[in-house]
Amino acid sequence: MISNGIPKQERHPCFFAKSKKKYGRVHLPVAPSCNIACAYCRRDYDCANENRPGVTREVLSPRGALERFQHVLERMPNICVAGIAGPGDAFCHPESTLTTFELIRKHFPDISFCVSSNGLNINPYIRDLHDLGVRFVTITVNAVDPGIGSLLVRQAVLDGKRYTGKAASSLLIAQQISAIEGLKSLGFTVKVNTVIVPGVNEDHCLFVAKQMASLGVDLMNLLPLIPLAKTEFAHVDPPSRRQIKKLRDSAGRYLPQMHHCQRCRSDAAGCL
Repeated sequence: MISNGIPKQERHPCFFAKSKKKYGRVHLPVAPSCNIACAYCRRDYDCANENRPGVTREVLSPRGALERFQHVLERMPNICVAGIAGPGDAFCHPESTLTTFELIRKHFPDISFCVSSNGLNINPYIRDLHDLGVRFVTITVNAVDPGIGSLLVRQAVLDGKRYTGKAASSLLIAQQISAIEGLKSLGFTVKVNTVIVPGVNEDHCLFVAKQMASLGVDLMNLLPLIPLAKTEFAHVDPPSRRQIKKLRDSAGRYLPQMHHCQRCRSDAAGCL
């Protein structure tokens, strides 16, 4: 099926820049909790005015997400993607994520699905995602070196066990690599988000790009830090546009780069 010259599989506005003004997406905020603690993240997601990842007006049940999707589609018929991107991690409580996709697939069999995750606990659900028709996955990978990663991730909880420091970072990196390998083996289109924190990983992101390319990742999105009050990096100046451009040019030697990201809320809807 082709419309406006763009095949259906290329209408995701985040993965394909050519679709950003023609096709829209809706984020369904059904994931309230997170299984890692990032040093740059603040977990107060109930906000109407901030425009950043991890923020939403409310957390929805799967049934509420279906109702919201139906309402959005009535107002915005160019919506072609339903995604889950928070406000927590989609696989901290995977039942909500999978049930949401199941309900929407039942009522809207032609809609495209995407999901974003830190990758810690997505492995057991890759086959479920594939069977539900999810084809686009974003994993946030900020480091591939546990020492650097430990400056960004303070703890991780998996299977009821809590990890801290370098052990948390090592676990997260190993789980992310395994997840990406599993996703690519089943034909998913995979994007990696990397948050650039000056003084921590701005040079390291090139090593991230190189390793992600070796795993078959399709796209990389370098995101400048958003300094948030009451976080460890509250007083760190974010990288400038010129710095981000330079990093993208360098990382682009290994992986195609996303240049049109709007750092959307967890309840965003419409075109980028």
